[in-house]
Amino acid sequence: MNSKKMKRLIYLIFVSCICASLHAQDAEEIPQQDLTAKEKIQAARIGLITQRLGLTTEQAQKFWPIYNEFIQKRTGLRQQYKDAERNINPNNPDPKQQQALVDLGLKIKQDELTLEKEYSGKLMSVITAQQMLNLRQAERDFRNIIINMLNNRRLQQQRKENFRDKNMRLRERKN
Repeated sequence: MNSKKMKRLIYLIFVSCICASLHAQDAEEIPQQDLTAKEKIQAARIGLITQRLGLTTEQAQKFWPIYNEFIQKRTGLRQQYKDAERNINPNNPDPKQQQALVDLGLKIKQDELTLEKEYSGKLMSVITAQQMLNLRQAERDFRNIIINMLNNRRLQQQRKENFRDKNMRLRERKN
C-alpha cells in the first residue's frame, strides 16, 4: 500500500472513530460519561500524530511515554486554573479573587511555557526538529478537526430539533 493510500486509510479510521464516538454522546458528556468515546478520540489522536510524524517503531516506543507525561502535566496545570475559576461566585464577584485568578492564569501560562521547553528538549532527544514542528502542526490540526466535528454535530442536532418543532406545529394546526 503506497503512502497516499495509507494516509487516507488512517484519516478514514480516525474520522470514523470520532464520528462514532460523538454520535453516541453529546460533546459535554464525553469527558465524564463515555470513556470509550474518550478512548477512541485518544486512539485517533495517537494515529494522527504517529502518521504525521512518521515515527519509526523505535521512536514511537520512546516518544509516547515522554509525550503522554507532558500532556498529563500540562492538563494538571490547566486544571488548577479551572478549579480556581469555579471558586469565584459570578453573582457576587470579589475583586481580590478576580485579581488572584488573573495572576494565577499568568503564572500557569509561564509554567506551561517552562514545561514545554523542558519537554521539547526531552522529545528532541527522540525525534528530529522537523518532526517536532510536525507535532505542533498535528496537534493544531487534530484540535481543529475535533472542533469542526463538534460544530457539525451541533448543527445537525439543531436541524433535527428545528425539524421536530416544525412537525409538531404542523400537527397542532391540523388538530
